[in-house]
Amino acid sequence: MIKEKILTYGKMIKFSHTLFALPFALSAIVLALKSNPIDVWDILWVVVAMAGARSAAMGFNRIVDAKIDKDNPRTRGREIPSGRLKPLFAGIFVLISSGVFVFASFMLSTICFYLSFPLLIFLFSYSYTKRFTWLCHVYLGCAISFAPIGAWIGFTDMFSVKILFLSAALLTYIAGFDILYSLQDISFDKEKGLFSLPVKCGVKRSLFIARILHGVSLMSFLLILPAFDMGKIYLFFVGIIAVLFIVEHFIVRGGKLEHINVAFFHINSIISVIAFIGILSDVIF
Repeated sequence: MIKEKILTYGKMIKFSHTLFALPFALSAIVLALKSNPIDVWDILWVVVAMAGARSAAMGFNRIVDAKIDKDNPRTRGREIPSGRLKPLFAGIFVLISSGVFVFASFMLSTICFYLSFPLLIFLFSYSYTKRFTWLCHVYLGCAISFAPIGAWIGFTDMFSVKILFLSAALLTYIAGFDILYSLQDISFDKEKGLFSLPVKCGVKRSLFIARILHGVSLMSFLLILPAFDMGKIYLFFVGIIAVLFIVEHFIVRGGKLEHINVAFFHINSIISVIAFIGILSDVIF
């Protein structure tokens, strides 16, 4: 019974999707280690903070979107719309996850503790963006892009402009594939009066804009090279990321929606891990 409940909560927040942002947070720590001593406890609290913030934001999103999800054939099987999880218990889960995030931030530093509150508000507010702006994809990318910035500040107790390159890579990476993912709901979103780039611009232009965003993401990855004095090993892994971006857009060309899940769940999660492995390998070797 307990195991089943844990699995239900895990499915609700798509815990496996933590792979999209967590490697970027860890990458920020690895880059910080180039000029800071290692602190295992700080690394641990960064991971806990990441898990708490993402769980809280995703749980809140599921609660806010429950009615929309129930009307959408693609999402009506989710935990809250299907009745497998009551909104009250989802709300309790969000409160606990928020508490975990705030506590982990407190354990990192005073500044992280103070910043945790406005950041939670920013993360929660994303859930309402598709009700009034087609920039919801960029807003999502912006919200998630705070992961490496937060990890950097939590580990170094200071801000550095250099970390913005990693943050920009994550922002445009997330925004680009969120546009691709939203192609699945273009008809439903139009019917319900919801906002998205595909609704505003159509499939062809949305695919083009997603390509532009991923091009900017690749350029941001390249700018990390001089900013942090990286070497050929890192450059090799950026080359792999470039190939993965090309493959991703090739398989969804022309709006081939049947391939969206392959691009979203497989290629995108690989890109974030490849970026982390590239940064870690370069710093070590």
